[in-house]
Amino acid sequence: MNPMITSLASVSPPDAAPPIPPANADPNSWKLGPRVPQTRGTFLRRFGVLLLRWAGWRIEGKMPDLPKFVVIVAPHTSNWDFPVGLAVKWALGLDPRWLGKDSLFRPPLGWFMRANGGVPVRRSSRENVVEQTANEFATREKFVLVLAPEGTRKRVAEWRSGFWHVAKRAGVPICCVALDWGRKVVRMGPTVTADEDDATAGIARIRSYYADTRGYNPEWET
Repeated sequence: MNPMITSLASVSPPDAAPPIPPANADPNSWKLGPRVPQTRGTFLRRFGVLLLRWAGWRIEGKMPDLPKFVVIVAPHTSNWDFPVGLAVKWALGLDPRWLGKDSLFRPPLGWFMRANGGVPVRRSSRENVVEQTANEFATREKFVLVLAPEGTRKRVAEWRSGFWHVAKRAGVPICCVALDWGRKVVRMGPTVTADEDDATAGIARIRSYYADTRGYNPEWET
């Protein structure tokens, strides 16, 4: 199996927003649905909650209670998006996987990236990453994959279609997560399906859900 995929393993519409619990709250009282892949232990959950509170972020909406789905996080305009997303992952106890360029996994931080769900991707590789990633959904009981649909922090005219094709081929839904730096809100939802035969139309529909969000560098947004 391709080494990019070998280490792979194991964010419904926003309604009542679950509040970030007080710093002294029991993280176990803030749980994902029982079918969602989750980490064990409470230390990182407490730490993630404290980070979000300290930075002034809150969470709106919720993730689907499903064992398999794709999460897309946008807009992605800064390296600062990563620590916010990581704090959310820790606070929720979510155990996803995400794909990143292989340069992120070099020493001294490579071990940290892998420990937090990162899987290196060689951009020069000719392997069919979409097909192989979709196969991971088929072979695992629980699998959540997080992707940035822009594929880069730079301004792009169009989103990349990889997330759409992975979800469609694997037959799993897409949870839309927005990082709104304007309000310091992480919005989870809606969760949608890749129903359209026309990927361009389907991606345009999903992008419309992000129309009211502002990235860290809004001038880089499309």
